[in-house]
Amino acid sequence: MRWLSKFVYFKLLRWKVVGNINLSKNTIKKAVIIAAPHTSWHDFYIGVLLRSVIKVKTNFIAKKSLFKFPFGWFFKSLGGTPVNRFSNENKVQAIVEIFNNHDEFRITLAPEGTRKKVLQWRTGFYFIAKKANVPIIMITFDYKNKQNKISEPFYPTNNKEADFSFMQDFFKNVEGKIPEYS
Repeated sequence: MRWLSKFVYFKLLRWKVVGNINLSKNTIKKAVIIAAPHTSWHDFYIGVLLRSVIKVKTNFIAKKSLFKFPFGWFFKSLGGTPVNRFSNENKVQAIVEIFNNHDEFRITLAPEGTRKKVLQWRTGFYFIAKKANVPIIMITFDYKNKQNKISEPFYPTNNKEADFSFMQDFFKNVEGKIPEYS
């Protein structure tokens, strides 16, 4: 299936991968991957194709309603886990426990937490990375240039404001599928 993913990604959609393409060497066994800007449902299949193209297994969480019939089996087979967004469960700690219980685990999250325009990123991904002591890898969904740019692994420091400034700079001038939401 990898050849099909490469054909669709590179030839049909004409996307490219730039930046830390060594991520495919699987030297980073655990990471929080943030993908942005998340402005459209199209980001999902671009992301699924990308992970096949670069040969990196990743997991994701999504709202529980996506995992119901008829597509629940499909999202689970792609590495998805349903979450109840309105429960009192400590999702950060629950995901940290998953990291602690696996030798290899990479989770992809949208720092905006939605496909709409936001003024401020959510912070859960950051605290997951800090508590699990894993790096953050940034990936762009740049529809203007039709590319996914992959960062080097970034380990959060004890300066949240500086860390967020650094990460947000990586996504500067990146245009999502719906530009006004970027």
